[in-house]
Amino acid sequence: MLQIKTIIPRSYQNEIFETSKEKNTIAVLPTGTGKTVNAMMLTVYRLNKIQGSRAIIVSPTKPLCQQHFRTFLENTTIDKNEISLLTGAIKQDSRLDLYKISRIIIATPQTVKEDLSKGIVSLKDVSLLVIDEAHRAIGNYAYTFLTKRYIEESEFPRILALTASPGGSKQKIDEICKNLSIEAIEIRTEEDIKEYIQEKNVKWLKIDLPDSLKQINSLIRSVYKEKLKDLRNIGYTKPVAIINKKDLISLQIDFRKKLGAKNPSAYYGISLTALLLKIDYASELLETQGLVSLKEFWNKLKEDKTKAARNILNIRQIQEAISLTKDLIENGVKHPKLHILKDIIKKELYQNETSKIIVFANYRTTIDEIISFLNEEEKVNAIKLIGQKSGLTQKEQMSVVKNFEEGSPNVLVTTSIGEEGLSINSATMAIFFDSTPSEIRNIQRAGRVARIRAGKIIFLLTNDTREIGYYWVAKRKENVMRKTLKQMQEKSLDDF
Repeated sequence: MLQIKTIIPRSYQNEIFETSKEKNTIAVLPTGTGKTVNAMMLTVYRLNKIQGSRAIIVSPTKPLCQQHFRTFLENTTIDKNEISLLTGAIKQDSRLDLYKISRIIIATPQTVKEDLSKGIVSLKDVSLLVIDEAHRAIGNYAYTFLTKRYIEESEFPRILALTASPGGSKQKIDEICKNLSIEAIEIRTEEDIKEYIQEKNVKWLKIDLPDSLKQINSLIRSVYKEKLKDLRNIGYTKPVAIINKKDLISLQIDFRKKLGAKNPSAYYGISLTALLLKIDYASELLETQGLVSLKEFWNKLKEDKTKAARNILNIRQIQEAISLTKDLIENGVKHPKLHILKDIIKKELYQNETSKIIVFANYRTTIDEIISFLNEEEKVNAIKLIGQKSGLTQKEQMSVVKNFEEGSPNVLVTTSIGEEGLSINSATMAIFFDSTPSEIRNIQRAGRVARIRAGKIIFLLTNDTREIGYYWVAKRKENVMRKTLKQMQEKSLDDF
């Protein structure tokens, strides 16, 4: 008989377990509060109840799958020969053999989808499908296909979906629940389970741009405002003062649809909106990242062969902005966020030499600049965690995390790859170098800290810029998500 070894479930985990035994359930819990325990509890229950059946646990990345594999192996009595970790790196013939002998299969959804499509695996005897990071179950992501096939083929289907953040709108939550055949929602907020979690001290610092950076931004914004007026020439009537990035993207899509009709204004419209989006992006980089990221953008623009890029580089104010960017970098000028970031980290490490700090940033260039700047300090040992597209394999990513957890590095600077799922238990402080309007990413970022001991979260926000808006947009979406989920939990899904 399969059993869980040493873990004693918490009260909310028992409550979720009781629901998930009877209904396909999505469990929404703060990061680091034991969603995997619920996966283990239900797996043990289903495999014991339905003899000869199997369980499949799917998670979006190989590092996450490896974490689950270790957790199940260490915390249940499953024989090591009856649990398998399947990824695309394992040859198909070997995967087929592992499917046959394994009671518990942990895999990426893409791997299972491929094997289902080729007919080398059957879901007939699978009594439980656990879906990790369930907020990904939108559109054509593999979770949707996998769930549909599972419901159709399994003789005794049961689904447990796990996430910290399904989304900030009822429409998105409804889509996820529909795609995963969810029948019940179980949500617990940090307030609901505060007796079990460490305290987080959250604060945000508003940082003013220096006059030198404001001068460059003024040049960029003057071009942006001037070019916005040209939209009137092609019939766009929305007031210039309230046009935003979302409007421009939507407008560009509309123009592309008109290309087939040989509409002359469509070509001009596409080029104009592309120009506006690039100029707005330059302004955003300056406001939120700094001069090095802006310089890289200017360099890429010079390599860009599009008409929009050529037009931008021919504008006098842009040429002046490029020259000023170069001069300021040569004079050692940096975005004030960098100096404040260094001061915060120096103070934290002075007060507690064992502190482990995570810094989140959206751009690879910024991460390299942060690490170089921080490592000028004797007490700081900063390393970076980036995604596969930027140069680290999944194996290397796990090695970086392990080094941060167990080794001498005390600062981990990471892109979005460090936000989702990876277990980083030692972090005592998280600093958001830049903001995101995504409630999911904000929740994921905050979940990396204060897992074992109390922690701090600090937002660095450039004053009077879009970053302030991003912060409040994400907070509003987060509040809407929690309110919506609580309401949905109180009803049956058939009423939605």
